[in-house]
Amino acid sequence: MSGYEDEVPAYLTVRVTLQDGPIAAFAEQEAWQARERYPKLMGLGAPEFFHAKELEAGGWELSGYGNGTPQQARDSLGSYFRQRAAEAAEAAEAGEDKAHRRWMAAALRMDREVVDDLRVQGERRRIVRASHFIRAGDSGPEPPRPSDPDPGEVGESYRLPCRTKGFVVDPFTGTGLSDGILKLDLVRFAGAPAGGPPEMAEDARRALERYPGGVLLPAAYTISERVDGQWQAHNPGSTYSTPQGARDGLATWLRVMAPFTMELDEAERAEYAGAADRLDEKRGNAASVAGRRFRVTRVERLIRIGPDGPEGPRPSDFDPDPPVEVQTAQLKAEGLWKEEDEPIELDERTLELKRLWDQEEVRRAAAKERRNRDKGV
Repeated sequence: MSGYEDEVPAYLTVRVTLQDGPIAAFAEQEAWQARERYPKLMGLGAPEFFHAKELEAGGWELSGYGNGTPQQARDSLGSYFRQRAAEAAEAAEAGEDKAHRRWMAAALRMDREVVDDLRVQGERRRIVRASHFIRAGDSGPEPPRPSDPDPGEVGESYRLPCRTKGFVVDPFTGTGLSDGILKLDLVRFAGAPAGGPPEMAEDARRALERYPGGVLLPAAYTISERVDGQWQAHNPGSTYSTPQGARDGLATWLRVMAPFTMELDEAERAEYAGAADRLDEKRGNAASVAGRRFRVTRVERLIRIGPDGPEGPRPSDFDPDPPVEVQTAQLKAEGLWKEEDEPIELDERTLELKRLWDQEEVRRAAAKERRNRDKGV
């Protein structure tokens, strides 16, 4: 008798496999407990976009860091094509001149057209969409789990390698039991944010039909803030690869962007900087300042899969910028374009932001020097 798996498409399968090692067992236990402590799943309205390469062996390999809009991912793909063109040009003596022309033609096409799926030099590339979700319970959104990887020094998280670079989106890859159940929960969940425009909800419902399968990416992290008795995203669309990355992002906001955007006086700046110092010292997942509460929040990420591969951008996704050549033409037509050799004059507000960033860079350098001295480096 043949098994049902022989008749089910790969994108509709969920392979649950034994996860080896004590750390994997600990992570599995935590994932199961999270279902009880944070039973409510909520969709975040800001997805993430990658460019991916279809693999001959199956699946799609992600490029690396995600982008906040589809066009940013297209621009990243165009830069990749230029890199491949330059490599082919260096090897032109070995007969790669044709490859150089093809890679460059693809890069120029990305500069002027909205392209989400194309084939170049036998490689199929696609702009891929990852939906974001968080778990929540009576105590609020789920924070990072003890088993979540959290390497990197305070202020140095940006130096860590990208966790999604080279990740293969393949539904055939096995998962633990808890992740397998989470995947089933998410692929059946439209995840359209409450209060969003009707076209966003319609796109979400359509995705359930066209991309009924899914693959979980490594968890990401963001900052939530308690506002009027409710937890909400502090900076929608901003996520980090590690919990320390989210802490560093919040600390930078407390020291730089809060003083700038809120025009804080010296006493208020000191209060916000003190909160950032405590966050750095304790490496905790919560911070409070001036009556405001923040929490590092765990974000689940899912790429939907259909018969032809992973889901691309939706029509309702926020995508304000056109391709670079189109944008340049628009700016020139409006008289707003400046040539590269024209000096740019900074106003006082911009200079104030620069001063704050310069102070933060000096502070970071001094903190790093102290850490190295303490370690005897």
